[in-house]
Amino acid sequence: MSTESLLTAPGSDVSWNIVRDIAQMFDYEFMRNAFIAGTIVAVVAGLVGYFVVLRALAFAGHALSHVGFAGASGAVAAGVSPIAGLLLFTMGGGAVMGALGARLRGRDVVIGIVLAFMLGLGVLFLSLYRGYATQAYAILFGDIVGISTIDVLVTLAAGVITLAALAAIYRPLLFASLDDEVAAARGVPVRALSVGFMLLLALAVSEAVQVVGVLLVFALLVTPAAIAERFTVRPPLVMACAAGLGVLFTWLGLTVAYYAPPPVSFFITTIAFTTYLAVRGVQALRTRGRRGGAADLEAA
Repeated sequence: MSTESLLTAPGSDVSWNIVRDIAQMFDYEFMRNAFIAGTIVAVVAGLVGYFVVLRALAFAGHALSHVGFAGASGAVAAGVSPIAGLLLFTMGGGAVMGALGARLRGRDVVIGIVLAFMLGLGVLFLSLYRGYATQAYAILFGDIVGISTIDVLVTLAAGVITLAALAAIYRPLLFASLDDEVAAARGVPVRALSVGFMLLLALAVSEAVQVVGVLLVFALLVTPAAIAERFTVRPPLVMACAAGLGVLFTWLGLTVAYYAPPPVSFFITTIAFTTYLAVRGVQALRTRGRRGGAADLEAA
């Protein structure tokens, strides 16, 4: 039985016994793998995503996800694992973007040029492939319920490497992200940090693509950090909050998808987007209330 049919099987009906329902969900190995891999990816994406938002690299994350699709398409055309092509192209694209666009000015131009070239390669690779490119198309929309135990171990290894590297460059990266000109004047290797962070971003994108796909990577890479920075400005707290929100969105998406036909990526992105709108709405109401109160005091 396929994972898709298991997600909507009669045995996955909701009952009043929540404990039994959760225990039943974890009876399946593919669900256990999905929760483990999803948690790893959500934590990595949340922590890296803070610097994506801080450094205004949302477009770069979007571009790298499409660069990864070109790599996955090329790997499928060559008859090898699409994940290998995904990693190779995202790492290469990240290095080029970091080296050529270290400063904010002109960065989007470089990213756009690399993105256009890679999308053209993706179209070429797909046209060369004569079979059913189901693996490559899964990269577009994510296939977390199809992750194997080996994939989980690979994801864990990539996550540990990414977090270890992020911890090693955290302080100079934060300094350069807040004010790159002052950091450069103090002797911080701004360009090297730019390249290094883009490589970390490439790894994070490659991991997140397995969960939400190329087209929906913002749901874990940008949205949790964008929400978290509205609660606090302290970097460690923003990063912790972003990672926690990413895990929450992933867990909720997997749980709801177990009982409903739509794909997991749809629920993850919907929950993330709804939360972002709710937070912005509440803050807008509070701001309006403060302004109204201040106006009343002035009138009095």
